[in-house]
Amino acid sequence: MQANVLSPIVPLMIASSFLQMLPILLVVLGGYVLSALYTIKVQDLVNVVSDFFMPALIFISLTESDLSGQAISDISKASALVCILLFAAAFLWAKLAKEDIRSTVPPLVFMNSGFLGIPLMKLWGGMEAMNLILIYDQVQGIFMFTLGILVITGGFSKKSLLSMFHSPILWAVVLGFLFRLTPLSMPSSLVATFTFAGEAASPLAAFALGVSIRSIKFTFSWNLIGALLLRFVGGYLIGYLAAMAFGLTGLTRTVVIVATALPSAMFTSILPLRYGLPNQFASTMVLASTLLGVITIPLSFALAG
Repeated sequence: MQANVLSPIVPLMIASSFLQMLPILLVVLGGYVLSALYTIKVQDLVNVVSDFFMPALIFISLTESDLSGQAISDISKASALVCILLFAAAFLWAKLAKEDIRSTVPPLVFMNSGFLGIPLMKLWGGMEAMNLILIYDQVQGIFMFTLGILVITGGFSKKSLLSMFHSPILWAVVLGFLFRLTPLSMPSSLVATFTFAGEAASPLAAFALGVSIRSIKFTFSWNLIGALLLRFVGGYLIGYLAAMAFGLTGLTRTVVIVATALPSAMFTSILPLRYGLPNQFASTMVLASTLLGVITIPLSFALAG
């Protein structure tokens, strides 16, 4: 009897989650369509978003957020645990599948918690959910621009170390946390400026994702199926485990679980090109997982409750 009562609820939750995603999907579609009508350099667009608008959003969210120190600590620890567990699972999968670690591990580990997750959570749960995933995403960003770059470049190098220090996103995180620890307050004009710039980050990120999809070439391999299962199913289970490990509840729990099962991060298809490496597997993972996200994201919300 209970199963009959619950069975109609899940499809309704999935449909509701899909409708919440619809504005993002339409903006992504806009980027995809306009990139066919105009010459839009995806690298320039990504740099503008990640080096200006996203740092502004991160800084103002960290400094002006109402999140408690405990909430920030909990989601930061959960995000770090997620990354460590995903690294272990991805390395094991790459070894078993006999795939190149440098090109396959990053898209399995890093999810699109920034360009897709931030606007998604803002639409779903408002500013509180967006601030939570901002913290989650920045911990992921720290791992991506440190361990991720080391994996892609094959180890420590001057180039990889410089890339870490040249990332405005990382500096926005550091400065945001440092400013939060001080008793200082920003002038209202600066708050308004950072807020104004930060509000453009989410739609621009979704638009950039749409533009990037057009430049991705899809190539099928049987290992792709296993990789997608690890990204979605493995990501969901690891997110659930991290939420359980730190006793997360409510909004924070849902954000961690859903974020961990998001499609592969767009940066994982761009970073290899910066270091002269092939990005075919990563770009295929980004495209395939993003398209499947239309189904998997609403399902993740429904299962996360």
